[in-house]
Amino acid sequence: MEQELELEITGLNHEGAGVGRHEGYTLFVPQALPEERVRAKVVHAKKNYGYAKLLEVLQPSPYRVKPPCPVFDLCGGCSLQHLAYAEQLRHKQQIVKDNLRRIGGFAVDGEDAVRVHPTLGMDNPWRYRNKAQVPIGEEEGALIGGFYAERSHQIVNIESCLIQHEANDEVVAAVKRIASRLHIPAYDEISHTGLLRHVVSKVGARTGDVMVVLITTELFIPERERLIEAIRQEVPGVKSIVQNINPQKTNVIFGDKTITLWGDDVIYDYIGPIRFAISARSFYQVNPAQTEILYNKTLEYAGLSGGEIVVDAYCGIGTISLFLAQKAKHVYGVEIVPEAIADANRNARLNGFENVTFKTGAAEEVIPAWKEEGIRPDVIVVDPPRKGCDEALLTTILQMKPDRVVYVSCNPSTLARDLKVLADLYEVKEVQPVDMFPHTDHVESAALLVQRETAVCKW
Repeated sequence: MEQELELEITGLNHEGAGVGRHEGYTLFVPQALPEERVRAKVVHAKKNYGYAKLLEVLQPSPYRVKPPCPVFDLCGGCSLQHLAYAEQLRHKQQIVKDNLRRIGGFAVDGEDAVRVHPTLGMDNPWRYRNKAQVPIGEEEGALIGGFYAERSHQIVNIESCLIQHEANDEVVAAVKRIASRLHIPAYDEISHTGLLRHVVSKVGARTGDVMVVLITTELFIPERERLIEAIRQEVPGVKSIVQNINPQKTNVIFGDKTITLWGDDVIYDYIGPIRFAISARSFYQVNPAQTEILYNKTLEYAGLSGGEIVVDAYCGIGTISLFLAQKAKHVYGVEIVPEAIADANRNARLNGFENVTFKTGAAEEVIPAWKEEGIRPDVIVVDPPRKGCDEALLTTILQMKPDRVVYVSCNPSTLARDLKVLADLYEVKEVQPVDMFPHTDHVESAALLVQRETAVCKW
């Protein structure tokens, strides 16, 4: 098609692309902003909508800023760097409102509306990510590493990423330099040849601990000892060097086997007063400063006074559970991943918490079993993946009837969908968006639900 058009941009979609219309047909234009008139070329057309490439901004938005990143136009990592930060926060609040209204059927304006607070942002929304996962490739005989160009598997070589902690840049640069020097070949996903697939770097924002994870196609690494010694010498703060083996033809980064090449199996960091052990494969929030804000809001919404029983569904490595345990009588956490429960128990011991119990299994199966044992939660906290809560878990919550539900969400659309189900028994009091990922289209939020006194449950 590749038709060139002039478009008025009227909004942003959930991916941060500008929304324009031509003769009633919707076009999404990455890097275009509301209130702009642009010239764009249609590059992909479907029946009801299409995508267009921005060619020229004819009339700029008053909120357009110059992106400080030199590869912003190439890298698919940050979709909103060209939008003033205060306007990013307003946009993310609006995303939550729009989903609650459109999918959940909730009023978000007016006297009886769900109150959606302004998004809580960062004073300095740069260099916040404590983990980098960087694909490795080769170009003109040297190793390159960075991020994939938008909607592709073409690696954009990056020396410095402005949303990554500086230590992650140092790790990636050092491994590329050392592996090139030692002639360690990069993996080629087309021919399925080569060795080094990804470099994963983790850093403790408060401790300064650094973990280097090398994702390889096989166990054998040529010049392994020289590689380890060079990383120790050239990466400041390194406490752990780990190898993960992934021989599969897959886009999944980690394989099943992980070994520690040097140092400790874990590094440590803090969220608020709580210390966490972070292993190569454990999930840990990538923005600890904003995570503390989100978890403090979760603790506030839980309304704990010291005598409550709390259930934390999708508890992961126990991050929210341990925050809640500071003020609860007892917290029960459930998670389907056994390794995460092992980490959760380790983190509880690390911080001296004895009022927590963790169990491996599906929340919708474990929580009813706890009920049969006489455990009746006053509060249930859920922090599901992007797909939202399992339908059976929502049914379980409605049957258990805790006084409060706190829903921590990384996806406004599934949040709205699940709140609509819970609204049979609960009033959605308020929602607090938190900007965990500045300059991207992602928004997290915490929602407070309180049981209706006169509600009749349909389940």
